[in-house]
Amino acid sequence: MQLQNDLLLRAARGEKTERTPVWLMRQAGRILPEYRAVRESVSGFIELAQTPELAAEVTIQPVDILGVDAAIIFSDILVIPEAMGLPYEMVEKRGPWFPQTVRSESDLKKLRVADGDNDLKYVIDAIQITKKHLNGRVPLIGFAGAPWTIFAYMVEGSGSKTFSKSREMLYREPVFSHKLLQLITDSTINYLKAQIRAGADLVQIFDSWAGILGPKQYEEFSLRYITQICDAITEAPKTVFAKGAFFARESMSKLSCETIGLDWNMGIEESRRLIGPTKTLQGNLDPAALYGNPDQIRQATIEMMEQFKGSRHIANLGHGVYPDIDPEMVKIFIQTVKDFQ
Repeated sequence: MQLQNDLLLRAARGEKTERTPVWLMRQAGRILPEYRAVRESVSGFIELAQTPELAAEVTIQPVDILGVDAAIIFSDILVIPEAMGLPYEMVEKRGPWFPQTVRSESDLKKLRVADGDNDLKYVIDAIQITKKHLNGRVPLIGFAGAPWTIFAYMVEGSGSKTFSKSREMLYREPVFSHKLLQLITDSTINYLKAQIRAGADLVQIFDSWAGILGPKQYEEFSLRYITQICDAITEAPKTVFAKGAFFARESMSKLSCETIGLDWNMGIEESRRLIGPTKTLQGNLDPAALYGNPDQIRQATIEMMEQFKGSRHIANLGHGVYPDIDPEMVKIFIQTVKDFQ
């Protein structure tokens, strides 16, 4: 099906665009009252993510309500450990929690390499339903967590400020760590390929906990596996977003992906110099800027756009939109990007 708006895909590939495309990380979610209404119709986040018709509905909401140039499938990065045999729960106000963790060879033996089509059929179904309802209006983004970020949750058992148990594992049990990371990587490749077969036009790899590793460890325990994923996925453009990995920007320029996402702490000019001209940069307005008044939001957005001017760019925030931000302020950000010449 021919896309009516393919700005995102052209920008990712470095082709000429009439204007800069714009979308937001976490756009399908808590900022929208329409999302909250759907969320209240089910028992919780996991049921919503595992009900394809509802996941599709909340995926499309930001396209209708906010006017973004892409939809991103409503799901969670932690569907991968679950598909590998490690189920999780979503605890209200506390986040994800794993009743079992992976800390030994015997834990490792209980895991399997996930098959994207069958083990994660509900996501694949949601993508197919979303594609049908979008009817070519905008591209659909698929995604997965980076292996290190997934590893951190599987070893730690929950979110953490330090992920000290996970990082301890890298130092004490590097061989074990590489085995688990490889299992996650193989599962992720299967999953992303299945998403693309189902209709995802572009895929993004989220390395949410990149910034808690040092440069040497990041190269060995994260970038090595992101490289494998980028090399294996040849069917659609890829974006890599590694939050806090300012030290890895030069290394990331060598990845076989089209787009590198920047968080709001990464200087735009410096990032362009380190990454070079052959990648599209995505980002990177501070999400907190959207707490400002309309004039402040317009000014902050224009300042960001000016710095990216003349180079390959997809406009976004430097991380996910915060749940208590007014959707009207988000619309001002989006419209300012669209109006920017």
